[in-house]
Amino acid sequence: MLVVYYSSNSEYTHRFVGKLRHPAVRIPQSTNEDTLLVDEPFVLVTPTYGAGPHRGAVPKQVITFLNVKDNRDRLLGVIGAGNTNFGEDYCKAARIVAAKCRVPLLHRVELLGTDEDVTYVDQGLDSLWQQRLKPAI
Repeated sequence: MLVVYYSSNSEYTHRFVGKLRHPAVRIPQSTNEDTLLVDEPFVLVTPTYGAGPHRGAVPKQVITFLNVKDNRDRLLGVIGAGNTNFGEDYCKAARIVAAKCRVPLLHRVELLGTDEDVTYVDQGLDSLWQQRLKPAI
């Protein structure tokens, strides 16, 4: 299962995704670069930006990526990365994307994630991929 992710200069999301055993591609950090185009089903991992209401929780690069209809149509689910210090805004970007794109919020990880998070996400991605391979009856 392909993982598409955005990570800022902090590299927290990048380091978490690097622990997974699934192929991954990164959304460009710069808004001046062309966005990534994906040609297969994927799960998105996104951090949350800002704090408080009306503060742009979803990174602009993720918005640009999802504004491409073909990308949005291939999105199967979202994993949030964040910091529990943000309280109710913890992983807010993932909740927003999941709701707007009508896909499930699959998991939330704090900062770099734990070994248990890595195992859970890897197993969940395996399961999601197997479900997609099953023939419809």
